[in-house]
Amino acid sequence: MKRAQSRALPYLLLGPSLVFLAVIFLLPLVQTIALSFSEGGVASLGNYRRMVSDLNFGLALRNTFLLVLVVVPIQLALALGLSVMIEKIGRGRDLVLWVWTIPLGVSDLAAGLVWLAILQDRGYLNSALYGLGLVDGPTAWLTYETPGTLFLGVVLAEIWRATAIVLVILVAGLQLIPKEYREAAEVFGARPWTIFRRITLPLLKPSIQTALILRTVLAFEVFAVVYAIGGTNFPVLVGEAYTWQNANQNTGVAAAYAMLIVVISLAATAIYLRVLRVPAEQQP
Repeated sequence: MKRAQSRALPYLLLGPSLVFLAVIFLLPLVQTIALSFSEGGVASLGNYRRMVSDLNFGLALRNTFLLVLVVVPIQLALALGLSVMIEKIGRGRDLVLWVWTIPLGVSDLAAGLVWLAILQDRGYLNSALYGLGLVDGPTAWLTYETPGTLFLGVVLAEIWRATAIVLVILVAGLQLIPKEYREAAEVFGARPWTIFRRITLPLLKPSIQTALILRTVLAFEVFAVVYAIGGTNFPVLVGEAYTWQNANQNTGVAAAYAMLIVVISLAATAIYLRVLRVPAEQQP
């Protein structure tokens, strides 16, 4: 009897969390799926056909994937470099980490507004360039006529805002690696780059996998930063879902966009789990 109770105890403890997740996540997901596949109360693919034929669909899909493909690798590289630097710092390491993670406390919309103040026609960047005599007057960087600089502005804002998420995960992962491995490698004359490539990077793979999954999923859901900086001049998938829900008052097509984002995020997660497969002995 006691053995049966001890076996059931973990499930009883997990029960409230599972119920919470079912109510908060699973129920809305099922409702969204139902909305996306129904039109006028009848099962239909009309919402998906309307989504695909949307004027901004192809552009939003391209912009979203382009942002992910550019931003996520840069953030991973920066976070790797910064985490290794923090690991080498003696006194004041916590202060440095705190300063670098300040953007985590800034909301997406606030971060977008900060970069809008920097990059807009009469923003700080144009004022500095004008003071240096590099421009004759206010220059528009964030319009549909300047897609390159608009994209660059969004990339800079996302890198500044969200690199700290990856950094925190990698710093935590580095602290879990036994120092004895690196010390033994140094005794045998291994150089820093060899130690990083042969010891640190393989043992950091679980943290890299987690960071990439989290950051990629969040990158596919980018909206507030893009909306603050570019408005409708830079369409993304979540932005189109927002437009169909609020401006067009069409819940079905908005749900179709939401399901597309869910499918893409799940596919990206599956790819990371497959490519960055972590052996059982390396799992935390």
